[in-house]
Amino acid sequence: MIDTLKNLFSNKCPNCSKGKVFKNGLINFGLGFPKMHKNCPNCDFKFEKEPGFFFGAMFINYALGAAEALITYLIAFSFFEKTFDLRIFPIIGVVIIGLSIFNIKLSRLIWIYMFKNYSK
Repeated sequence: MIDTLKNLFSNKCPNCSKGKVFKNGLINFGLGFPKMHKNCPNCDFKFEKEPGFFFGAMFINYALGAAEALITYLIAFSFFEKTFDLRIFPIIGVVIIGLSIFNIKLSRLIWIYMFKNYSK
């Protein structure tokens, strides 16, 4: 389990744990949509099993964004006098937008790892 999490956050292939899934790594501050290998450069494991395979990763991305928004709120509300202060919303928005590329990559990696034994 620990090795799986380590490989997931290291952007490693779920099959061989050597090849990279994303060309630029999991943490990359470049602009644009993340570039992903179609197959593992090391073992040729196919990441996208079928057309629309990553549709489910969208739900994981939503859950990551909601968790980050909640954590940001819990941290930020201690800096304001009122419990519900409207100035917290821009802070939450900046955090969600700032982590959006990371969330896209992480949600796809989680989805790949969930279905690594699925064969089509």
